Amino acid sequence: MELTLQLTIDCADPQVMVAFWSQALGYEPEPPPEGHATWREYWQGMGVPEEELPEGAAENPESIVDPQGLGPRVWFQQVPEPKAGKNRMHLDLKVGGGRDVPVAIRARRVDEMVGRLTEAGATVLRIMDEREGYYAIVMQDPEGNEFCVA
Repeated sequence: MELTLQLTIDCADPQVMVAFWSQALGYEPEPPPEGHATWREYWQGMGVPEEELPEGAAENPESIVDPQGLGPRVWFQQVPEPKAGKNRMHLDLKVGGGRDVPVAIRARRVDEMVGRLTEAGATVLRIMDEREGYYAIVMQDPEGNEFCVA
């Protein structure tokens, strides 16, 4: 049995999330399947009723993919309800290089990524540097989902 992993993130605005997480993960918006000019054309070809295609959805990608084909596809599923409560699962963006890299260098790498992500719409929740040799920053994406940069 073959297993394919897809990460699905509920959200209010898939296009905002596609733009943000493409930048955060180094992914790209997923092109429509071969033979289809747009996602809307693809979904219509599959028989999805027009009323099930939210306005603006399916014209633009609602998913992102790893250009190297190594990481999982990420699909941003539009839902009507807002995020409620703390995430039970979160992503760690590991940019520091690990414990073999001096903490000052790791912190600089983390801070650089945090700067780029803040410009892209993320917010910093807290800095975790309370233990010797550990440095990470907890952030929120544009819709309030928490993730860490370490």
